Amino acid sequence: MRLHRLDITAFGPFGGSLTVDFDSLSAAGLFLLHGPTGAGKTSILDAVCYALYGSVPGARQNGQGTALRSDHAAPATRTGVTLELTVAGRRLEVTRQPPWQRPKKRGTGTTLDKAQSRLREHDPVSRSWKDLSRSHQEIGEEITQLLGMSREQFCQVVLLPQGDFARFLRADAEARGKLLGRLFDTRRFADMEKRLAERRRAAESRVRDGDAELLADAHRMQQAAGGAMEPADLVPGEPGLAESVLSAAAVARSTAREQLTVARCRLAAAESAQTAADRSLDEARERDRLQRRFAEARQRAARLAERAEDRQEAQTRLDRSRKAETVAPALELRESADAEHRRAADAEADTRALLPPALRDAGAAGLAAAARRATEELGGLESARRAERRLTELLGERVALDRQERADDDALDESEAWLTGWEETRAGLQDRIESAQEAAARTGELAVQRDTAHKRLTAARLRDQLAEDTEDAAEQARAARERALEAKQHWLDLKEQRLAGIAAELAAGLTDGDPCAVCGATEHPAPARKVAGHVDREAEERALAAHQSAEEHRADQEGRLGAVREALAAAGAEAGDTPAAHLAREAEESERRYAQARGAASDLHPAREQLRQAEHEHERRVAAQREAAVRAAARAGHRERLDHEQDALEEELTQARGDADSVATRAAQLERHAAQFTDAADAARVADGTAQRLKEADGRLADAAFRAGFATPRAAAEALLDAAAHRALQDRLEAWQQEEAAVRAVLAEPGTAAAAQQPPAGLTVAQRTAEDADRRTREAASARDAAARRCAELDRLSARATASARRLAPLREEYDRVARLAGLTAGTSADNERRMRLESYVLAARLEQVAAAATARLHRMSSGRYTLVHSDDRTGRGRSGLGLHVVDAWTGRERDTATLSGGETFFASLALALGLADVVTDEAGGVRLDTLFIDEGFGSLDDQTLDEVLDVLDSLRERDRSVGIVSHVPDLRRRIHAQLEVVKGRSGSTLRQHGVT
Repeated sequence: MRLHRLDITAFGPFGGSLTVDFDSLSAAGLFLLHGPTGAGKTSILDAVCYALYGSVPGARQNGQGTALRSDHAAPATRTGVTLELTVAGRRLEVTRQPPWQRPKKRGTGTTLDKAQSRLREHDPVSRSWKDLSRSHQEIGEEITQLLGMSREQFCQVVLLPQGDFARFLRADAEARGKLLGRLFDTRRFADMEKRLAERRRAAESRVRDGDAELLADAHRMQQAAGGAMEPADLVPGEPGLAESVLSAAAVARSTAREQLTVARCRLAAAESAQTAADRSLDEARERDRLQRRFAEARQRAARLAERAEDRQEAQTRLDRSRKAETVAPALELRESADAEHRRAADAEADTRALLPPALRDAGAAGLAAAARRATEELGGLESARRAERRLTELLGERVALDRQERADDDALDESEAWLTGWEETRAGLQDRIESAQEAAARTGELAVQRDTAHKRLTAARLRDQLAEDTEDAAEQARAARERALEAKQHWLDLKEQRLAGIAAELAAGLTDGDPCAVCGATEHPAPARKVAGHVDREAEERALAAHQSAEEHRADQEGRLGAVREALAAAGAEAGDTPAAHLAREAEESERRYAQARGAASDLHPAREQLRQAEHEHERRVAAQREAAVRAAARAGHRERLDHEQDALEEELTQARGDADSVATRAAQLERHAAQFTDAADAARVADGTAQRLKEADGRLADAAFRAGFATPRAAAEALLDAAAHRALQDRLEAWQQEEAAVRAVLAEPGTAAAAQQPPAGLTVAQRTAEDADRRTREAASARDAAARRCAELDRLSARATASARRLAPLREEYDRVARLAGLTAGTSADNERRMRLESYVLAARLEQVAAAATARLHRMSSGRYTLVHSDDRTGRGRSGLGLHVVDAWTGRERDTATLSGGETFFASLALALGLADVVTDEAGGVRLDTLFIDEGFGSLDDQTLDEVLDVLDSLRERDRSVGIVSHVPDLRRRIHAQLEVVKGRSGSTLRQHGVT
């Protein structure tokens, strides 16, 4: 992959449009990207990553839309990045534009434009560009496939962030595993570990569930056996559980079958005894029933004889009632005629009481004639009644006209008052709109000022805090240097003392007859003796270890001091020398002005809405005035027509109502009189008719009573019975007859009479004997059924337990196999001596490749002193596989990479990053990386080491690579001629290229 050109517009600190010509920079092989802190050096790398993957590296990838846009850009300028590159032999151009809150083309405010992407390819034949895609997803997949790397791998391999690899050198195995896992995508091996662990847990769960189910069946069999089975004191997962349960079940089944045989024999004996007892009880019950039946029949015959007179009297009453039934129709007819006559006479009296005194004694014909005269007069008033109703309507219309006139007058007065202040209201609203528009224009400017003030305040507070941290770090670094010098001096003193007394230390190991290691003599007449305060090898080694520990602490403190000073310089460049309190007041004042302007601008929409509503109200009120004037002219003509019609109607009504208050009153009087006369005439005719019918009914009743044999109609009425009394009397007579026949039949039965001659039956004794036999039979049957159920339940549970044991056997075998594999891959098995996980094993192989590739460059950078080696040793109680050590050729010792000094850590991490780039490139399918960037870290190197590092980087050109160094170290500007300078200014950063053609 080779970069050719990068176009940046309104991106990060760059407010305008800039172009980076990577072709001219890469021609020298090694180029420098420099500039002051915060100018935007890293933003160039962010733009490259954003063009390729649509996001920026690391933590800066959050908030893509507004975070990427430059605060210095003009509102109408859209943020965009265009990168031209060659990858896999294809020349491509990628354009990315994040979401944009652009100003509206009409009106005020902003609108959101969606993110846009475009991918083009250069056709060497036609020498033109052709579009490939405008889809974010398609472009991302195409770039990832061509590069063979994800965004994380690209940021580690091409951008080479030195801070990450410095942490990688000092990290533990777990942290190294996370980084290598992201770069080499070993998730499938981690997924395999998780899958095996899940399968082990699932298999274990199935085995335990099977054992639990088997134990549950064992407890059920124990309950079913009723104590004939020993309780199972086993737990799920215990070996031999299935055999123990099945053996105990077999013993319980045998015992239950023996108990069933005994219960069946007892039931047969009880059933024989019950049959004999039931037979004796049936015979006793039958004799007792016949004897009681005969005695009851004798008692019923005696009661019938006592009630013979009542029976005769009832028969006589029934006969007289049957004769009186022939007179009943005449009686009913006479009662109906009498009731009808009384009702007609009462109605006639009521209607005559309402008549005038002169007509109360008149006959039906005279009353009918008076009703006809009143009806004729009523018909003549119908026209007058219509005129009276019309007059009422006229009065209502006049009232409505008066109400409408008052309403129009009120509306005209209100409209006139409102229209009087219209011009002043409209002018006031227009002034509000203009003021709000001016405030909205100021809001944007004040927002920029407010954000700038807050950024400077934050930087100033950080600057003050870092100033205190710098003093503390300097003090700690000074103390660490003093302690390191003291430890070194102490070690040298001890070493010198040991060398001075080395003869005594050698003499301590001499033995007569053995040759001396120095002179070779076998006799030792005067060996040297140890003096007081002699220093041995162990004391020297402890002093050396203390010296090395102090040196490491000194290097850490100096590195911390350098980092704090660098952060302080960056914060000082951002905040300047202005005190934080003064900046806080400026930020507070900017916030206050911005809030005032924003509050004033928020009144724009309400003011416009009020003006629109006021104009609409003005039009409505002017139209209402015109409509009211038209209605007033129409009311005047209508009122004049109503006056003429009212005069004519009043003259007509005066003649029609006579002495009455109104025509309606006169008509009501006539209607009432006509109705009264008609009702009285009808009532008189009805009363005459009912009197004649009553006289005829009396004659018919007297004739019917005489023919039935009664002296008077009253006697016939007294002998007559109603239906209920007649039916009750008939039922009593029939019941006496049936009772008499039933008694005679019972007394005539041969068996009943014979049983009455026998002695009383012993029913109680026979019943008690039968109950005892039935109880013993039920108990025996219950015992037999319980034994049968026990046998069936034990058979069912035993078969179920056997099936469970058969199903459980392959599950247990599977669990043993999966548990062994899961333990091996997870590093927890005893067979895995190094406790190395599967993913760690794969990453260890990758780390070994990276260490080998990095050593080739580290050996040259350190002048042959250092070599990186991979270690599988365990650290403490942790797991092994991802150890990384450095071999120091000067001491011949192997030590952890965390013990390297600041400068040593830099070129070691640089070598590691370059080696990792080679390995990841090969892992990604051999994609050629012709352009690399190295971000910072050169400030910790001395001149000689810096020359060696630059020689190694310059050697990358042998593989036709170009390397861009991102740094603000001044010495690099002398050594590297091709430069891209980022210049920071108040209106945004710009770019300058030096030393290129």
